[in-house]
Amino acid sequence: MPAPACSTLRFGGLDIAYDHRVLEPRPWTLLQSEWASELSPGAPEGPILELCCGAGHIGLATAGVTGRPLVQVDASRAAVELAALNAARAGLATEVRCGDLAGSVPERDHFPLVLADPPYLPSVLVADHPDDPVDAIDGGPDGLAIIRRCLPVIRRSLHPEGAALLQVHGEAQVAALRDQLPVGLELVGSRAHDAHRAVVLLTRRADASQRNE
Repeated sequence: MPAPACSTLRFGGLDIAYDHRVLEPRPWTLLQSEWASELSPGAPEGPILELCCGAGHIGLATAGVTGRPLVQVDASRAAVELAALNAARAGLATEVRCGDLAGSVPERDHFPLVLADPPYLPSVLVADHPDDPVDAIDGGPDGLAIIRRCLPVIRRSLHPEGAALLQVHGEAQVAALRDQLPVGLELVGSRAHDAHRAVVLLTRRADASQRNE
């Protein structure tokens, strides 16, 4: 179970526990939950998939509004423990998986809504955030290393009529991401919280859904 020295904050109507081993939930990430809740009525039936779930707050806030079951994935054992604790406290139906992104989401699994808040800071900026766990914020030289690992998982696990929401480091990464999407995914919109925080909306391309699996 999580270390006893947990802090708690209010996020999307839920009390979320976290500690020094995971990234403190940021209020601006509620934008992702709110957008997913807007999309939910028009999406096919089925569970939500949350990649890089951390303490689980984004997916749990979405599940609490939409009533959908939730599958959460993170490589950090601490994150998985906290996500499970927060789900239990909220009384929400979740399945929490610990492991590599690709290995934790079998190809047979398909989801109408996919959420992801991966580490996205360029490595040179990590030192500016000494209170944050490095593995929760370091996105490699250009900040897109973990995002690139998320994209193939999103592409094969997203329902053909579903939608994925991906947190990125502002509009600069939105622009960079447009040129790096795998065949079969399309960036159809974005919403910015400020110059350094944005969410992109990805969908499946109907004309390319069967290529480059």
